[in-house]
Amino acid sequence: METIQGSEPTMPAAGKPYAVTVLDYPATLISPELSYGKVSQQIAGIALEHPRQKPWLVAFAVSVSLFLLFCVAVSYLLYRGVGIWGINIPVGWGFAIVNFVWWIGIGHAGTFISAILLLLFQKWRTTINRFTEAMTLFAVICAGMFPLLHLGRPWVFFWLLPYPDTMALWPQFRSPLVWDVFAVSTYFTVSLIFWYIGVVPDLATVRDKATTKWKRVIYGLGALGWRGSAIHWQRHQSAYLLLAGLATPLVLSVHSVVSFDFSVAQLPGWHSTIFPPYFVAGAIYSGFAMVLNLIIPIRRLLRLQNLITVRTLNNMACVTLATCWMVTYGYIMEAFMAWYSGDVFEQYMMKNRAFGPYGWVFWCLIALNVVIPQLLWSRRVRTHDLALFFVALSANLGMWVERFVIVVQSLHRDFVPSSWAMYQPTLWDWATLLGSIGLFLTLMCLFVRYIPLISISESRELIAQRKEGRL
Repeated sequence: METIQGSEPTMPAAGKPYAVTVLDYPATLISPELSYGKVSQQIAGIALEHPRQKPWLVAFAVSVSLFLLFCVAVSYLLYRGVGIWGINIPVGWGFAIVNFVWWIGIGHAGTFISAILLLLFQKWRTTINRFTEAMTLFAVICAGMFPLLHLGRPWVFFWLLPYPDTMALWPQFRSPLVWDVFAVSTYFTVSLIFWYIGVVPDLATVRDKATTKWKRVIYGLGALGWRGSAIHWQRHQSAYLLLAGLATPLVLSVHSVVSFDFSVAQLPGWHSTIFPPYFVAGAIYSGFAMVLNLIIPIRRLLRLQNLITVRTLNNMACVTLATCWMVTYGYIMEAFMAWYSGDVFEQYMMKNRAFGPYGWVFWCLIALNVVIPQLLWSRRVRTHDLALFFVALSANLGMWVERFVIVVQSLHRDFVPSSWAMYQPTLWDWATLLGSIGLFLTLMCLFVRYIPLISISESRELIAQRKEGRL
């Protein structure tokens, strides 16, 4: 996805506002008119001067309103119990687990962009990695709430942890719920440290540019005494690279462990060996789609087109399209193996998915996740931010619907016809889902306002490499 070797960037082609390669792909990683000082001033100025105040206040007000809805829904849940949700027998898992898997998937793009693309020397990640790392943290926070709420007695969540056996209540280590606790907590811890180490130099830059004492104190505390000395940079780069290497296998392991929630069960639609890679591809797919849905409006609102260029959007769209086809392959193999196995239960499960009472949900999934994203084959769609936004929104909706299909359609008709039942989400199910989106957007609004959302130091490094002719 970098400029193809031997294809030198040219001036903007007719009708195109960006420089292109000989293959007519966007070539500019960062605007040529940017200097070291301009980059520092533009990015640090967002945190210090708060431009575009009114649109931010509107977005923050909407986000906080949804977050308050979440608080009300959770409070009522703790008061009345999980019976306020639509779960029943046999659908003992409902929106709570659907939302959990969806949010964990969204959190994968941040680590993928920051860690794996860093190790692969993909420079186009530079102007979006900080934003995606923050998105990872907020998505994992939202995801971690749902299994706890689903416990029914969330105040004894520590029974899942390997604490001293004073009360003779060791966790059941054969339970995938315990595996989730280990995987998600490890993922969040490593992601938090990785994000914070990357942001330290930029907090020091904001500290030095701050004009009020209280801002200098607050950002100075976050900067940990950073002075930009050679030994500081040497230790920073070593730690950043080591954490990238540590975080890379987590991208593959965490959602593989989440997929074990389903694949270890002896249930048609869940008991499948393809689930771990299928879930990982789906996680990266939904994660990149969410990055596009967030970064495109922010890019326009804060006028960051000179930093987050068309080339970055194009490359992200290419990764989204590639993972879309991985997910599509998973759908095809699921249907093929149900037919090839000769298992009547598996075959009925696939027939029920496509033509049963929830059949319309399955076909919505195919339209949202497979058909609409094929528009990304068009370069015009990949390089047009508004069109790209709606394609990414389709993918995000489709991935949530996919989790609904996996959870609900596999459960509502199991081996015993006398226990079959329909699942109907209640108002409180929807309120919890929308409220979790409000929590996520509230944290994202605060991040955009107070923390440099683009890496200043790495953007300056891009300028240096451009001057040396290495881009």
